[in-house]
Amino acid sequence: MSRPLFKIREHGKYGFIDATGEVVIEPQYVAVEDFYNGFARVQLNDRLVHLDHLGRPLLRHTFNYIGLFEEHLARARVVRMWGYMDPRGRLAIPVQFYDAGDFSEGVAAVNIDGLYGYIDQWGNEVIEPNFDWAGEFSEGLAPVRIREQEGYINRSGDMVILPRFDDAQPFQGNVAVVVQDEKWGLIDKEGKLLIKPQFDLIEGYTNGEFFDGMAVASRDGKYGFINNEGEIVVPPSYDFAGDFGEGLALVEKDGLFGYVDKSGKLAIPLRFEDAGVFSGELAQVRKNGRWGFMDRDGRVVIAPRFEEVMPFRNGLAWCIEDDKWEYIDQWGDVVWREEGLGSRE
Repeated sequence: MSRPLFKIREHGKYGFIDATGEVVIEPQYVAVEDFYNGFARVQLNDRLVHLDHLGRPLLRHTFNYIGLFEEHLARARVVRMWGYMDPRGRLAIPVQFYDAGDFSEGVAAVNIDGLYGYIDQWGNEVIEPNFDWAGEFSEGLAPVRIREQEGYINRSGDMVILPRFDDAQPFQGNVAVVVQDEKWGLIDKEGKLLIKPQFDLIEGYTNGEFFDGMAVASRDGKYGFINNEGEIVVPPSYDFAGDFGEGLALVEKDGLFGYVDKSGKLAIPLRFEDAGVFSGELAQVRKNGRWGFMDRDGRVVIAPRFEEVMPFRNGLAWCIEDDKWEYIDQWGDVVWREEGLGSRE
């Protein structure tokens, strides 16, 4: 497994360091994304290209757009048609589809002559294109659309949950989010409603995505939580709620932030100006307009001195201090700091 890398900025250019703060890929790109499944997308000559952990760009072919690598293949577009590239930058599946999804459970949804079906990793058709839209397989099932309604098929292409939903999402374990009349709920693998659609769809929110087996649920402007058994653990009662991380989730009421555990009990009192998700046993917390980090007991262990912060990832947290990027470790020590002139993005 490749060592984790972290994006950095110097003099308006971007590169990457390792967890010790050593520069691995010199800042030279005008835009970069985080590494994902072994590659990072960077902007090169007004186009996205994949970069490996050694800083080598995949340049065998020129694409108008490239997706992320999933199961060792990334969808790639030339003009209006799609194919797939492999980790060496070679065109593994020729450009021939009107649309293409990411690979999941060994197959990907593609559009052939206006209808969606599925191909395997060699480009062979494994489920005939019979659908108006098709999503990713998860837990052996995939959401598909026929006319204006969505249901689920199995790996043989058989419809096992009849289309009756306005929208259907891939399964998360034994449950899936479905939408009817602009409200979402949960079904099981037999298509039985565990929670009838009743929660609000909020743009930019997770809308039923589970973290630590819990999902935020909003109704009438209030927030609570459901578990992946289809139970409402915390009825919507908070003014805001964040996703669970390491057994705790951020909640807010009357302008103060704290944390609840999976039973719905308030584990850290509502007393902060703002806060974030737990990761690496620490969470972002804001006091007097500055950000620091606290532990699971609610003790501030890294003093608030930052203008902006992100959660810890692979032992480091990205921060901005005095308009400069830096990375700190879990003791608050600076591992790397931007030397060039900082500029807020």
